[in-house]
Amino acid sequence: MDRKRRFIGEDRFKVDSKGRVSIPASFRRVLAAGDPDCAEGSHPQVVIVYGDAKRDFLECFTIEAMDRIQAKIERMPRASKKRRALQRLYATHALTTAVDETGRMVLPAKLRNKIGLEGEAFFAGTGEAFEIWKPETYDVEMDCDLTADDDFDPDEDAAIYLDGDEEV
Repeated sequence: MDRKRRFIGEDRFKVDSKGRVSIPASFRRVLAAGDPDCAEGSHPQVVIVYGDAKRDFLECFTIEAMDRIQAKIERMPRASKKRRALQRLYATHALTTAVDETGRMVLPAKLRNKIGLEGEAFFAGTGEAFEIWKPETYDVEMDCDLTADDDFDPDEDAAIYLDGDEEV
C-alpha cells in the first residue's frame, strides 16, 4: 500500500441530529483512491464495520481494503469457526455508504446508539482503516489498552519497536 492510501492522523467533527458527520479531508482522498468505481469528481464509498457488542467504535475501510479482507476470509476453510466469525464481523456487521458532495457521511442511528455517539465524533487513522469513536470512550481506551508484557513496555516511546529486529 503506498503512502497516499493510508489513513493517518486524528480529528474531531460535529455530528448533527441526522447523523451527518464530516470526514477529514485527507481520509476522503484515501477513500476516493481506494474506490475503483469512484471517477474524478464523484463520491467514494466507505465500508463501516460496526461489529457486535464487544466493539465500542466503528472501523471504516476503503472498497479495495474490504475486497482484500474478504479475499482472505474466502481462502479459509468453509466450516472454520474463524471464517464464520470473520464473515459476521466484516460482512454481517458492516454496511456500505457513500460520502456526499460536502465530504460528509451519514451514520445511521443504530450505529450512533451502539457506540453512544452524540454531538461529536473522534476520527483515528490506523493505516489501512480509520476508526470513529465517542471521544470520551477513545480517551479511556487509549489510557488502558496497552499493558506491559515480555516484549512490550508502554512507558517506552513506541518508535523503538521499529529497530529492524522485529518483522513489520
